[in-house]
Amino acid sequence: MEMRDVDLNLLLAFEAMLDHCHVTRAGEAIGLSQPAMSAALSRLRTLLGDPLFVKVGTRMQPTARAQALAGPVRRVTATIRAEILPSDGFDAATSERVFTLITPDIGEMIFVPPLMAHLSRQAPRVRLNVVSRPRLAAAEALSGGTADLALGYFPDLDGAGFFRQQLFENRHICLLRQGHPAVRDGRLTLDDFLACQHVVVHPDGREHVFEQHLQQLGVQRQVVLELSHFMSLMPIVDSSDLVATVPRDLAELCQRYAAVQIVEAPVSSPVIPVCQFWHRYAHRDAAHVWLRAQVQSILARPSCPEAAR
Repeated sequence: MEMRDVDLNLLLAFEAMLDHCHVTRAGEAIGLSQPAMSAALSRLRTLLGDPLFVKVGTRMQPTARAQALAGPVRRVTATIRAEILPSDGFDAATSERVFTLITPDIGEMIFVPPLMAHLSRQAPRVRLNVVSRPRLAAAEALSGGTADLALGYFPDLDGAGFFRQQLFENRHICLLRQGHPAVRDGRLTLDDFLACQHVVVHPDGREHVFEQHLQQLGVQRQVVLELSHFMSLMPIVDSSDLVATVPRDLAELCQRYAAVQIVEAPVSSPVIPVCQFWHRYAHRDAAHVWLRAQVQSILARPSCPEAAR
């Protein structure tokens, strides 16, 4: 097979099938009738020598070959849209674009509410799809075009091809129930901190930054409970003497909804840069530029550097 044998419109058809897993809906998404979309799918199958999508129930599920091609095809179409085709601008007031954001559950609590409030006013038809991904999977999703932005702490997204813009810096503090016996005059000493029992959150595929910091310092806590989600902390800390050491913005959110108090950690806390990350394939896309500007205006705090590669 030669390059001249490839009709780029077939890549759009393939991408639409990945998005919708339904022949009719995929055709509608790219302006093709059902027969035309079926013909395009038939040409793809012949060209690539694979069924690509097989009917399972009411959906057309991608085969292993189609899944392997998903990333490369999305990179090609994203590059054409962002770097070859002229931009017609982006009308936020009328756009029905769906943006996919990668952020852990802490990001869903901190970032999504103000973003949605802003979008409801400025871009009422725009939709957000918020997902959680381990760090390596986040890089693949951004480079493959299945996600637009990653929001949070992603130190691995610092290689060639990725851009980042710092939104703010975060530090860890201690979260305890109101009236906790270890807190005296609003302070928690190191001895009391070490004497307390602790709860630690280990999100899937992401390490606990403060725990790594303690290990480097040779400080050992009594961890009696490990969780996968930050959202579980509020009722647990509220109803026990367990201590949670968490990013400050999360602690401040918990304080709004539970009878908990915030106390400075008696151990030095590493600075956590919270950023938005994107891949170079989307760097010039007008809609993507608009989205990044909204994130920066809503979520950034003072002294945030410009985007850097």
